Amino acid sequence: MRIALLAAAAASFTFAYPVQAADLAATAAALRDKALTDTTAWDVTESLTTEVGARPQGSPGMDRARDWGVAKLKSLGFENVHVETFETGSWLRGAESAEVVSPYPQKLQILGLGRSTPTSAGGLEAEIVLFKTLDEMLALPPGSLKGKIAVVTQRTRRTQDIKGYAAGVRARSSGGPEAAKRGAVAYLVRSVSTDDTRLPHTGGGGASGIPMAALSTPDADLLERMVARGKPVRVKLAMASTQRDKAPAYNVVGEIRGRERPEEVIVIGGHLDSWDAGTGAVDDAAGIAITTAAAKLIADLPQRPRRTIRVVMWGAEEQGGSGQAYADAHASEVANIIVAGESDLGAGEIFNAKLPQGSLDHPAMKAFVAAVAPLGAIISSQPAQDGGADVAGLKRLGVPVTEFQQDASRYFDLHHSADDTLDKVDPRELAQNVAVWAVFAYTVADSDIDFRKTATAGK
Repeated sequence: MRIALLAAAAASFTFAYPVQAADLAATAAALRDKALTDTTAWDVTESLTTEVGARPQGSPGMDRARDWGVAKLKSLGFENVHVETFETGSWLRGAESAEVVSPYPQKLQILGLGRSTPTSAGGLEAEIVLFKTLDEMLALPPGSLKGKIAVVTQRTRRTQDIKGYAAGVRARSSGGPEAAKRGAVAYLVRSVSTDDTRLPHTGGGGASGIPMAALSTPDADLLERMVARGKPVRVKLAMASTQRDKAPAYNVVGEIRGRERPEEVIVIGGHLDSWDAGTGAVDDAAGIAITTAAAKLIADLPQRPRRTIRVVMWGAEEQGGSGQAYADAHASEVANIIVAGESDLGAGEIFNAKLPQGSLDHPAMKAFVAAVAPLGAIISSQPAQDGGADVAGLKRLGVPVTEFQQDASRYFDLHHSADDTLDKVDPRELAQNVAVWAVFAYTVADSDIDFRKTATAGK
């Protein structure tokens, strides 16, 4: 009798899991279809860009964004909505201008880079030394640019992923300090962008102690043509800014609590802050909206998932600090954070999905793969390596990450510029993102998958 009971129990167990897997797959498919017609992500993007607009770290706009985030999460039914306050640096722009004073006087379009030092009240005028690549400037010895304005006009290649940007961003992030080491009194860099408008693109520069600014791409070309004529080119800069090493910053958090294992958490989100030139629609209101809408769709299911889904609106990605602050604040629960990921590449369609190491054969991820197949997302055989800047701190503590690669073909036309506005967001592409994120978050939250174990088993 005992043997018969054990056999019956074993048969019941082996039958139950396939039924659960089938239910998981069916619900995932239904979520996908619902996401494609749901307008929550668009409504959230529209709300943030219209009601708050630009929101640099340390600005009144960021304070408004904090309050907006709390109100929005509460209105959508999230639980445990709260603000986690920390301190990080804040650089805020003042009045800026640039012009060629000789030999061919013309105005230039610039945007100061984060951490730029202001000029004196009367401005700064000097001859430029132009380099077509950062490496050309790096080949010079210390002191070789004394009294000059260094200009790097390195181009950014348009690619579907971020490789073109990644190859060019060093000119922006480290060019200023390197120019200062060589004695330059200021640094100008071609915008790390793929557009051809006269709208410059800002971004973080390295602390250098000199004024630093991004040129619009046509103005970078203009300086190249002037220099090619063989006459010394002099430029005048007038730049104002304020820098605080410590300013209040905020991560805004809300949860969809799990029904069985609420202490186990899936962390997803985007960054709430933005640069000041546009309204931060693609960078990163879209990411906030995508992940918030995905969690909201899951919350609206007849039954909550087993695990908790936590949405984080990180408050200082552009100038740095929010991801590490979040990791420090949650270090004690790292063992219970199942996976983390950030949406921060606009609203272009997800064309590639990288999952945590060794997880492709798990029934939950099989359900995910099957559900997103109609969306055109290719499942990579390579594991996720980069879940986003704001989950890098969690990753260093051992939290598995996921990486959904969006089509960035147009993203760097807009990124960090005055053109980063709501009209550039395609509602259909935005919805495709929501569908992928919703299916992933649900299949993880309503299953027993342990990415740490799948990674170990795969080695």
